[in-house]
Amino acid sequence: MSLGLVLGAVAILGGVGVTFGVLIALANSKLRVWEDPRVDGVASLLPNNNCGACGFPGCRGFAEAVVGGKVQPAGCSVMNEDQRQDVADYLGVEAGQANKRVARLLCAGGTDVALRKADYYGMESCAAAAAVSGGGKACAWGCLGYADCAVACDFDAIVMNEVGLPVVDVEKCTACGDCVDACPLGLFTILPLDAHLLVQCRSLLEGEAATAVCSVACNACGRCAADAPGLVRMEKGLAVVDYDRLELESRKAIERCPTNAIVWVDGAQFAVGPAVALGR
Repeated sequence: MSLGLVLGAVAILGGVGVTFGVLIALANSKLRVWEDPRVDGVASLLPNNNCGACGFPGCRGFAEAVVGGKVQPAGCSVMNEDQRQDVADYLGVEAGQANKRVARLLCAGGTDVALRKADYYGMESCAAAAAVSGGGKACAWGCLGYADCAVACDFDAIVMNEVGLPVVDVEKCTACGDCVDACPLGLFTILPLDAHLLVQCRSLLEGEAATAVCSVACNACGRCAADAPGLVRMEKGLAVVDYDRLELESRKAIERCPTNAIVWVDGAQFAVGPAVALGR
């Protein structure tokens, strides 16, 4: 091959490279999305758990929202008050007020009050037990007590007490929702900490049929709904609290409950007692 052909090929390839380089540079200048450099600063101050409790896809999504003025630093439920103030000081904004939300269990049927119809032998998992005749519990809607929720909690906010019920530490709970996803029976929900009224039952039965398998089951008597109209209603034999009407919240709803299925909760839902080892 002659030197002229080689040089010609090199020139052509060089020209193509330069052309594409110019086109890429022009495209970058036209299509580049500018990002506020403060996003990196805020992101570095966040816990970077990426739990999603704030409602955004990870901590960086939250940082972008804070910098953009869409939310206040207090929207991160993982940070403590000092950490939220650090973010606020960095941006020169108000930290805001945190609306504390926590996980609540819609069941109080521990081993001390709920009957068993059979013994379960198998993997120590609620999901596994639920797949085998409900894990042997007589109330098929109740907490199985094998701690899937506690294992799923990355913040160590849940421990199992001596009667097999998960106790949520309201100080550690970030309302991330991992326990909600982990429970195969859908017994966890996320509620404001100041929502004190709670129906601790998801009974599928009514009357004596319910209390025969769990002494703290809702027996569908309807007294709570009668005593707190507009706040509590009956649906398919089960008391349901309307949490959009917390301004109506009243202790009257619990006063005549014959089974204590509906309770007034301040702080932790259950007593911790001797914790059960999870073995994880």
